[in-house]
This record gives sequence, structure tokens and C-alpha cells, in this order.
Amino acid sequence: MLKPIICFGQQPCGFFPKRFLYSKIQSARKLQAAIGGKIVFFYHDSDSDYRETITVMRDRATGAEVRLNFLQPNKIQKKFSPLYAKKIPLGWKKDILKQLPRFVDTPLIDLFRLVEEKTAADFCLVMYRKMGILEGIEVVRSGDRDVRERAEEMEEFYTDIEYQGEIVRALWQSGKFILHGGGGKYIELPLQAVEKWQKSPGRDARFSWMQSVIHATHYVMGASEKEYLNRAAFPEVTFVERDSIENPEYAWIDLAI
Repeated sequence: MLKPIICFGQQPCGFFPKRFLYSKIQSARKLQAAIGGKIVFFYHDSDSDYRETITVMRDRATGAEVRLNFLQPNKIQKKFSPLYAKKIPLGWKKDILKQLPRFVDTPLIDLFRLVEEKTAADFCLVMYRKMGILEGIEVVRSGDRDVRERAEEMEEFYTDIEYQGEIVRALWQSGKFILHGGGGKYIELPLQAVEKWQKSPGRDARFSWMQSVIHATHYVMGASEKEYLNRAAFPEVTFVERDSIENPEYAWIDLAI
């Protein structure tokens, strides 16, 4: 029999991980304890939505909800660059460190201080590792060139190409490269040759593309994934819903180390 491969997926979801990600991790660990095998985290760092990395916490003195996020050096990076290419400007970390005592204790602040990564996706991943929640888990990144080369071909896809001196995630659709500028506005980019290593999937093709590389036997679904995943198309995979968790959109601020 094949050794189980237990997978879950998520975009970078805050410099402290959202509680729903922690729930996926714990659900995968529970399944591993029952059936064995390995756990793989499909880290979708190709996504360009800066809202994915909003970190939601409560002020310990006032109880007020506060939403913190990375900054980017310009509007193009903020709106269109993949998370693995969204650069963190100088001064951002220092400013966040000043605010953290309102929300978390010294051990977590000290770990945050140690993270030196220069992009949003890298910063999140290293922070999660330092918090101990990814111990023993293999990470596969959608922005990784080797992963993209090994993945299946796609008719419609996003591609990472240059625009005004930045790397942006453009949709290839109906023979055009386009950026969604908000509302009904679109920016059409010049046609250019692209290689397979520049391509990544949209939401509806993401699971098939991921599965062509990871070959999961079990997949831990998030709340939104179970609404759109065509599970019948993947009879080789056992789909499992993640455990419920209170305040899933808030940051997980406990340490597992």
C-alpha cells in the first residue's frame, strides 16, 4: 500500500498565522497519528492578494480588534505582485515591534524580532517555523520554480511577468495578459513569451495542479474549500474537513515550542 501523504493548503495568512491555519495543521497531525505517513503543507505564495496577510488581534487593554499587515514600497507591488515578491520596506518591522506588546507576550515578540526575511511570504513562513507549528511538516511552495516545472499544464493560468519594473501576477485569458485593477477595470499587458516556471493556477485549478506534484492520499479542507472543490474529480484522495476553531480569522499567538 502507498504510504499516506496528508496535505493541506494555504496562502501566507498573516505574520502570525490565522487560527484556521493552525486548525488545519492540528487536523493533519491528528490524522497522521491515526494512519501514519507524512504531512505536506502546500504554501500558495503565488497569490497576489495583500489582504491574505492581514493579522487580526485584540488589544489586551481595550479589547479592540486591530488589523495589521505588511507594507509594500509601491502600489504595483501591493496590488499585483505575488506574495513571494512583495518586498517589506525598511522600518516596517521596527514599527510593528513597537505595537506588539499590546497583543502578545515577550517570547513571541522575541521570535518576531529574529525574523529577517525581506518578502511577505518568506517572513510568514519563517515566523510559522519559529513558532514551532510546522515541526516535521514538508513545505511545498507554489512559487518554487522546480514545483512549477513538474506540475501539469494549464490552458488558463496566471503568470509572473514584469510590469513597470516589478514582477506581477497576470491572468492569461482569451489570448491576453491582464491585471484586474478593481471594479470593472482591467490593465492589458503586452504579449510576451512565458515559460512554464512562470505559471501558477487560479483557485479552480489549484487543487489539480497541486495534486499533480504532491500526489496526496488525504487532504484537509478549509471552510471555503469544501464549497468549491470538485471532490468527485479526485477519487484517489480522501477529503477531510478541518476541525472547528473559535475565531478562525484571528491570529494564533501561542507557541508550540
